[in-house]
Amino acid sequence: MRLRVEFTTEPFDLDQAPPHAVVARQVIQGADLDAVDVGPFGNTAEGDADAVLAAVDAMLRKTLGAGATRVSLQVNVLDGGTGEGEG
Repeated sequence: MRLRVEFTTEPFDLDQAPPHAVVARQVIQGADLDAVDVGPFGNTAEGDADAVLAAVDAMLRKTLGAGATRVSLQVNVLDGGTGEGEG
């Protein structure tokens, strides 16, 4: 199954990327994902379900540890798979 994750971290700082945002980008860019797009107000990435879920786990743990007070995310199934027997 393929998944797409979209996420933002807060608090925002329009002058420079806060440490939690930098950490989130590093985690996602370093993960085994494709179609990675990082931006000032949101980030997206796609990949195999196991890779996306592992990256989300690492991103949440590291961004919260780096000072994020809120992480908003959405995960979408791209191929319509049920997940049973896959992986």
